Amino acid sequence: MTTATRPVSVAVRRPAKGVAVLAIVAVWIVGWLLFRGQATLALGPSELTPLHQWLNDLNDAIGAGRNSNPVFLYFFNIIRLVIDRFVGVLQALISQPAGARPVPLIGWFGVVAIATYVSWLVGNARVALLAGIGFLCFGLQGLWVESMDTLALTIAAVAVALAFGIPLGVWAGLSDRVDRAITPVLDFMQTMPTFVYLAPLTLFFLIGPASATIATLIYAAPPVIRLTAHGIRSVPSAAIEATTSLGATRRQTLRKVQLPMSVRTVVLGVNQTIMAALSMVTIAALIDAPGLGKTVIKALQTLDVGTAFNAGLAIVIMAIVLDRVTTAAASRFDPASAAAGRRGASGAAARLRRPLVIAGGIATLVCVWFSYTYLWAAEFPADVSVGRSIARGADAVTNWAQTTFAGVTNTVRDVVTVGLLNPFESLLTGSPWWLVAGVIVALALVLGGTRAALPAAVCMALLVGTGLWNDSMTTLASTLVATVLVMALGVVVGVWMGRNVRADRVVRPFLDAGQVMPAFVYLVPFLALFAASRFTAIVAAVVFAAPVAIKIIADGIRSVSPTTVEASTAAGSSTWQTISKVQLPMSRRALTLATNQGLIYVLSMVVVGGLVGAGALGYDVVAGFSQGELYGKGLAAGIAIVLLGVMLDRITQAAAGRQR
Repeated sequence: MTTATRPVSVAVRRPAKGVAVLAIVAVWIVGWLLFRGQATLALGPSELTPLHQWLNDLNDAIGAGRNSNPVFLYFFNIIRLVIDRFVGVLQALISQPAGARPVPLIGWFGVVAIATYVSWLVGNARVALLAGIGFLCFGLQGLWVESMDTLALTIAAVAVALAFGIPLGVWAGLSDRVDRAITPVLDFMQTMPTFVYLAPLTLFFLIGPASATIATLIYAAPPVIRLTAHGIRSVPSAAIEATTSLGATRRQTLRKVQLPMSVRTVVLGVNQTIMAALSMVTIAALIDAPGLGKTVIKALQTLDVGTAFNAGLAIVIMAIVLDRVTTAAASRFDPASAAAGRRGASGAAARLRRPLVIAGGIATLVCVWFSYTYLWAAEFPADVSVGRSIARGADAVTNWAQTTFAGVTNTVRDVVTVGLLNPFESLLTGSPWWLVAGVIVALALVLGGTRAALPAAVCMALLVGTGLWNDSMTTLASTLVATVLVMALGVVVGVWMGRNVRADRVVRPFLDAGQVMPAFVYLVPFLALFAASRFTAIVAAVVFAAPVAIKIIADGIRSVSPTTVEASTAAGSSTWQTISKVQLPMSRRALTLATNQGLIYVLSMVVVGGLVGAGALGYDVVAGFSQGELYGKGLAAGIAIVLLGVMLDRITQAAAGRQR
């Protein structure tokens, strides 16, 4: 009698990702020990590769044919002249002498009145008071002209960005095909660090306001396009169907239903565009954009902390004013908020609104006339400036902080630099290029699959082609170290906020304020504490990138089902066990997304840190703007930054997709 044997299934368990990553790192370290210092592709500060020289020759050839080539005569030159004229008109209006006049058409008195009146119209009395005080601060700091130059460039860039951004966003909201077509372009525009926009544009538009404005509008346009499309798509289908059933055409439906119901979202997009434009305008000072950014750059290059602090404070004030005004405008255009406001307002107040608007308009026109007619109302009086006192105070605080906290700051700097940055940088820059490329592609394959490994391989090959492999690895080391610190801070604070509603209410306003400030501003206080060094750039990058990572992690922790948390607690788990065994594992996608965003923000800021001693690609870009013979090398450095950003973004995005 035969007995049938039942097949036995054996589960083959694949090695965990962590084991694979550790094995790859171990192979890397062994390879570094065996081949240290070989094939590192190091390049001296003044050395050029054939690619860099070719880019220099291309720049010279374009410069020689700028006034004879038809493409420049009838396209690029016309765009440059139109934008230069537009910016010049705005400057003549509020900041620079207008023609034969030694002062602008509207002096400080009129500008303050207009800012206050417009803020009251779109917001409320508190916002108007904030705007009036904020604009007065520009003059009191002795930076009225510089502030108005920055404002003029911001207005010019935002106006052009909105002129094509809102229609494109409406089109994308109405058409799935258009939305699919522009989404990768917008992703690419928002992934690239701000530095990267500058060098290619100077190739076609020279340095100056035109290139600065074009770079700013390219960087600032994606938010309004995305949010406009989102607003159009968010209109309830029932409202559209009801309008269509009444015989309305597509144009009437758009004009009467979809646009009015998405106004608040569009205005929120305008807010984000203004914030992005202000951040970019300050960085565009590297290509000779006038304004506060130029003051900050000159001060950073000479390590003049006091002057940098004074100008940075003005940038922060402008960012806060513009943010509050546009946020108030978004609330006013919100139908629910507007209806609540109308219900809360008394009948007498509602009746007084129109006379007050008329009276305020007349008073503003009178102030503008005074500023046009009288010198005292046109040119901010220099004898009331407190800018030098602020700069001296900042210098005094800097000296005190450096003397008092030298032991602490030096210890922290040395621990991070010697214990973390130097070993990792030595591993990246001391290993042969083929070993590092193989390790990164292997890690991308383990973490994100072929979707991550293929872009990583392409980016590695192109990085070798730029001739800046060694500088790229130095920048990558600083970026990854800063990202580790960002995630450590993000997990600690994000878990705290996600588990504690009161902590979220206290901390979130500071995170919002941190995201409003332009990147340059973060360098100033840390330059005062740590002097010019790679560590200064890393700390500034951590503070710049931490808010977005903390918010994402906090939202991920909060989204974990309360039932699951209660079940863990009921089973006897401690707080630490609930966090480490339940909430963090169930928030892996949020953690991966926070890593992605942290990397992109850090990469942008570490490059800006080239102004305060970070070196590597950031220094190459800055040197390319200031030294003509290094233009090609600076342009190649910008390409290398893009490649690093794309590679890191693809790896983390693919890893996040695997966590779903």
